[in-house]
Amino acid sequence: MIDGATTLARRLERYRAALPTVLPPAAIDAPAETGPARDLAARLAAAVDGEVVVTAEGRIVRCEMPARPLPVDRVRLATLPGQPPPDVPLVCLDTETTGLATAAGTAAFLVGLGWWEDGDRYRQVQLMLPDHGEERALLTAIETAIPHDAWLVTYNGRGFDWPLLTTRFRLARRAAPVHAGHLDLLPVVRRLFRHRMADARLRTAEAELLGLHRVGDVEGWEIPGRYHEFLRGGSAGPLADVARHNDQDVRSLAWLLAHLADRYGDATERVEAPPGDLAGLARSFAREHRLGEALECLEAAADRPIARTVVPTPSAAVAAQRPDDVPWWSPLRPADFGGRQLASSVAATPQGAALAAPWTTERIAVDRAHMLRRLGRHADAADAWAALAAGPGRVGVVAAIELAKIREHRLRDRPGALDAVVRGLDAVERRRRLGRPEPALEADLARRATRLRRRIGPRMDDRAPRTA
Repeated sequence: MIDGATTLARRLERYRAALPTVLPPAAIDAPAETGPARDLAARLAAAVDGEVVVTAEGRIVRCEMPARPLPVDRVRLATLPGQPPPDVPLVCLDTETTGLATAAGTAAFLVGLGWWEDGDRYRQVQLMLPDHGEERALLTAIETAIPHDAWLVTYNGRGFDWPLLTTRFRLARRAAPVHAGHLDLLPVVRRLFRHRMADARLRTAEAELLGLHRVGDVEGWEIPGRYHEFLRGGSAGPLADVARHNDQDVRSLAWLLAHLADRYGDATERVEAPPGDLAGLARSFAREHRLGEALECLEAAADRPIARTVVPTPSAAVAAQRPDDVPWWSPLRPADFGGRQLASSVAATPQGAALAAPWTTERIAVDRAHMLRRLGRHADAADAWAALAAGPGRVGVVAAIELAKIREHRLRDRPGALDAVVRGLDAVERRRRLGRPEPALEADLARRATRLRRRIGPRMDDRAPRTA
């Protein structure tokens, strides 16, 4: 009879025999000179006109184009809300990934980086992953390229690119690169320009703001499939289009910064911007409690008519690199199918409609009235609300309520507040006759009328509010 110790020893011997051969540490650290990894890296480098970089952690493919002049007025840019200080380095970053999620199963196989050297010269580098087993080398290269005092500049990088890279660093049991700040241009574009854009994609922002139109660009949903096909032994040629796509994305980040600085960084020049852009910029200033600059933007927007179509004007940095004399027959010139008509005017609430809704003269006036009140200019705010209360629609009713609030609580003018309430009730009655009742607003006005009449007493002419 075989005892338990003998059985355990035999099972342990069979288990050790089944294990693969363990390489010494030196063999693990040094990448093999032959094999599939080297073949993938060489094929990828040949397709994208890059070079294979061999390190102790693995192989990556590196592509670098000559630096080009791309000036950005950092002092002007820093005057805008949410922008980085003028003296910190900027690193533009964009990734191409194996999927559209940020979970552990998705990896970045191409990381595009761009930064400024010697003042205005913009340098771009692409780091590509020839195989998943080489990811540690890619992570080290990314970490080396991001200075600790730099700001990242991305487009949807806060929600996608950087969380994905952070996940990959954590899976490798490494800390993500430290940086001083992160400027995500997607919220900036949405807040300032979404009112005149079909969507907020980077390609749309290029067309609407910079006047740039890509020709033959690869679609984002195709990119993961091209990389997976390459890993399965397919041609590396389709990844050259992916590299060009990423190169343009990183360059567009710099162009957007130049556009913001040139068109909106100076108070005397941004008054010529479309009124909707100024209104969106005013809200950005207000979020940082820079109310004086927000009011300046709103007043500049209120003084100009809102055009139905906007022709984008490229900034100087973009215009210097894009010839304007492209003939009509060239494929670089997009077909002209007519301008897109913006939605008709819509009534705004006091809090403002969603950012996706088009700006109107009325909506800008509402924001201006709120801003005057926040600045403590109550008499001016009362005049602004009085002008809105004289207009038709629901906004007129809401403006009457706001006017009554200011007159009663700030200007200590209760008779004037009651007059505003009565006019608001008259407007509610007119809307009811048109089949558009406002029960909540009517109840609010009725309560205010009752309270004001009680406080004023017999000194005020007895004007009963109209109620149904």
